[in-house]
Amino acid sequence: MTRRSSKTTGSAAEARARRWYRLRGYRVLDANAWAGRYELDLVLRRGRTLVFCEVKTKRGDRYGDPLEMVGATKSSRIRRAAETWLATHPEHRGLAVRLDVIAIRGGRVVRVPADADGA
Repeated sequence: MTRRSSKTTGSAAEARARRWYRLRGYRVLDANAWAGRYELDLVLRRGRTLVFCEVKTKRGDRYGDPLEMVGATKSSRIRRAAETWLATHPEHRGLAVRLDVIAIRGGRVVRVPADADGA
């Protein structure tokens, strides 16, 4: 049995997340965008809402849940990257902003607001 590289696994997870959002009426504005020193996996828009999304997956559950990989430090980095991205895309100012984490668990897509843990 061949194992996928973590880059291949991550790319597949991001493609899955893009599809999940598109099916719900979101438009992908950017993907794998570097803003400042941090990468934004997905930047999406639906109506007056702008979403900055971090996508996480793991090949197995041996080391915990993918959502556990996004703690206070990672949430803070996503926020800083989102602020930098918005500064370079002023046409999107004034929209409601949401930070999401998409976890691919056992083939299922789970969306959690990045602030759900109070981070």
